[in-house]
Amino acid sequence: MPATGCRSGSNGVRPDPCLPCHQGPAACRFDSGRIPVVRAKPRRSPFVSLGRPACTRICLMSVRSAAQQGGARSGRLLVVRPLDSRDVDQAVAEMVRVLTPHESADWRRPAGALDWSCWETAAHVAHDLLAYAGQLAALPDSAYLPFDLVVRDDASPRDLLRIATGAGRLLSTALAASGPSLRAWHWGPTDPSGFAALGVNETLVHTHDITQGLGIRWHPPESLCSAVLARLFPNAPDGDPVQGLLWATGRTDLPGHPRLTSWISKAAVG
Repeated sequence: MPATGCRSGSNGVRPDPCLPCHQGPAACRFDSGRIPVVRAKPRRSPFVSLGRPACTRICLMSVRSAAQQGGARSGRLLVVRPLDSRDVDQAVAEMVRVLTPHESADWRRPAGALDWSCWETAAHVAHDLLAYAGQLAALPDSAYLPFDLVVRDDASPRDLLRIATGAGRLLSTALAASGPSLRAWHWGPTDPSGFAALGVNETLVHTHDITQGLGIRWHPPESLCSAVLARLFPNAPDGDPVQGLLWATGRTDLPGHPRLTSWISKAAVG
């Protein structure tokens, strides 16, 4: 059913600003059947929908393919290479590595600046990885597949990390089986490398959100940030790719540049 705005879950959790909610520069509408949504049952609420994009936080950015960027930024070398299944595996393994020692912490805390809890944010990561895997497996050309991930309310942080691991492996398996000419829908025809970049980006930035919420000192791996910036945010300022990715996704300030309150990545290649 078409909607003219973004709705929150039953506990007031606002949507994630990671996903685009429009199909053109002047549009701010979405079809609920076209948006990947995780259905989670957090401990403090019987039911909540996660994954719907925030219309007020999204803007179109001029994005070119990594190949058009030349491959270098002043200050640091920005490696331009196609992301693949190994990058997804590395990102998910890093998420599990850094969060596993903190499974006994209170994951009901807000995840950094998000309105979601750490629990909800981890469930959202698993959902998006699964949604990307589904796109690569089924190859839809005009929408996301209409299925949801259900996470039971008794799922522990350890369970959430296992679910994210499973979803990540499904995505990496789909990537490994996909040739470079394959296209599936993510706001346009998107190649496997684009879906790999999306999966790595979601995993890194939301792991950062969770570590902020749990009080863990951690930064995403520089090599992965560099590759994601080249593919999804090639117009980000030169410099440290870790800070660049956090800035490009509205999570930190960057000297000489205003903090972003709206942003979008564009993985589609045509």
